[in-house]
Amino acid sequence: MNVTANVMVALIAALHAYILVLEMFLWEKKPGRELSGFDAEMARATAPLAANQGLYNGFLAAGLIWGLIAGDPTGFRVQVFFLSCVIIAGLYGGFTANRRIFVVQTLPGALALAAVLLAR
Repeated sequence: MNVTANVMVALIAALHAYILVLEMFLWEKKPGRELSGFDAEMARATAPLAANQGLYNGFLAAGLIWGLIAGDPTGFRVQVFFLSCVIIAGLYGGFTANRRIFVVQTLPGALALAAVLLAR
């Protein structure tokens, strides 16, 4: 179960690193505009906000990677903390921005957290 949990945490970290790239560097390009649904003008106007969100997603990814490489008990605690942050951010985003966030962020984060807790 420990291997499964680690793989799931790594996938969540990769997802948030990918979101960082989309929001910080590709927001005004096709992949970022497809994600947001914004036209070029709106993407340009919201790019600084998206970059800020991307940076926060990068911090989530960095924290999850830290949790994977740190020894226990620190690694376990860090994974639980950052997966909880992923879930809370996903819930907030799902309720306030786009319901797809529940499926893309909250559900995977919750499954990874469950795997981490079960592996303990």
